Amino acid sequence: MQTTQHVLFERSEMKDRHLVRKKIREHIADKTKLPILIFPEGTCINNTSVMMFKKGSFEVGGTIHPVAIKYDPRFGDAFWNSTKYSMMTYVFKVMTSWAIVCNVWYLPPMVKEEDEDAVHFANRVKTVIAARGGMSVLPWDGGLKRKKVKESFKEEQQKKYCQIV
Repeated sequence: MQTTQHVLFERSEMKDRHLVRKKIREHIADKTKLPILIFPEGTCINNTSVMMFKKGSFEVGGTIHPVAIKYDPRFGDAFWNSTKYSMMTYVFKVMTSWAIVCNVWYLPPMVKEEDEDAVHFANRVKTVIAARGGMSVLPWDGGLKRKKVKESFKEEQQKKYCQIV
């Protein structure tokens, strides 16, 4: 990883976040370096939706080259449901699949607009990716599949549902 200029950090460490932001800005400013590949969801889900993007990827400036990736589950499913299968079971399923096929769409470059903050820019990019991949847009992050849902979030959704009904 050191030879390919990876930028590693511990998400929970605030000092690391600032250092990564600085390293990414420096990388973007150096036109001799290759573009950075970032997965702003932070995790993968079941190939039906695009979850909330982490805003840090969209705060550093530069041009975003969105890519929509969607797996075709006809021959083998690349999604790992960690609540159902152990890592070894998942690896066995992937290695014994007929094939792992995915569609990849390279979308037009996007730049943050002057009056746009990082969250809105991330949501705009996410919406374009989801539309091209034929997936729905989710307003929450991937941490929900590993953590208990906050009561305040449940209450907010219940209020929205009551307004519809």
